[in-house]
Amino acid sequence: MANARSLLKRRGTAAAVVALVAALVVSAGLVGGCSGTTSKAATSTGTTGAGKAVGTFPLTITDDASRTVTIESAPARIVSLAPANTEILYALGVFDRLVGVTTYDDYPAQVKDVAKVGDFMTPNLEAIAAAKPDVVLVTGGVQAETLGKLEELGVPVVVIDPQNLEGVYTAIANVSEICGVPDKGMEVIGKMKSDLADIKSKLAGAEPVKAFIEIGWNPLFTAGPGTLLDELLSAAGGANVVSEKGYVGYSVEQLVKDQPEVYLGTLSSIGNAESLAKRPGYSALTAVKNGRVYGLDDNLVSRPGPRVIEGVRLIAASLHPSLFN
Repeated sequence: MANARSLLKRRGTAAAVVALVAALVVSAGLVGGCSGTTSKAATSTGTTGAGKAVGTFPLTITDDASRTVTIESAPARIVSLAPANTEILYALGVFDRLVGVTTYDDYPAQVKDVAKVGDFMTPNLEAIAAAKPDVVLVTGGVQAETLGKLEELGVPVVVIDPQNLEGVYTAIANVSEICGVPDKGMEVIGKMKSDLADIKSKLAGAEPVKAFIEIGWNPLFTAGPGTLLDELLSAAGGANVVSEKGYVGYSVEQLVKDQPEVYLGTLSSIGNAESLAKRPGYSALTAVKNGRVYGLDDNLVSRPGPRVIEGVRLIAASLHPSLFN
């Protein structure tokens, strides 16, 4: 259970740990894309948080749970119930509007000074109500169970739960619209896409490297096709040895058959290369023999927010060290 809680903390959404969470009796979100949309009515501007809101309100948005939510005016008080959502707000320059976050939020550093409204899996409804938010940003998975109760607070509740890169871009665009800073949203997305293009330009002509990504150990769990991590791996010049879709349990026997050239793992799971090499059966792995075991910053590769492109660069540098400093 501790492993699952750690994974949820750094992911900021339950979607990436479907099988792991199921194995450890924690529910998870749906696998799929993000297609939130917005529609606008009369213009309403005002000074809130980071400055003057220039968005158009009332704003109607279709969130990642296919719910239609109307935001009457740019929110001055925001509660975020997922670390990824908090990172989006920070990137958009509206961090000072936050009046409540979970105990799992750890970025940026100043988030420690924001009032806590429970943990990721069990948000405190009384604390949220006491924060008097104008909008609450939640995610999917385990938080779906409390969605109805949050709606009873009488404030707009928006589900932000991207499952792929395009979904992350859409999430940032939607949150920027909600906060009345759409231009800043486009700026953040543009920078992310530019950074990704730079990474791919360095990889031009490089052969994909067979790799495996560990997201949980004892039992072993990994990310297959149709997941954000698999997409990040592909963008970084990797070829996933896992063919089963979603977040799945894996056996060491199958891993030995697959023989990935590079073994990747979130730092909180793999520890270090030395300890990993001592696991039963791991001495037979080519990646272990060749010293090609790399730990990845959990938050950069597991949290669907603005820093996810940094995660792509981190993976690319592990797979193609000669192409990256």
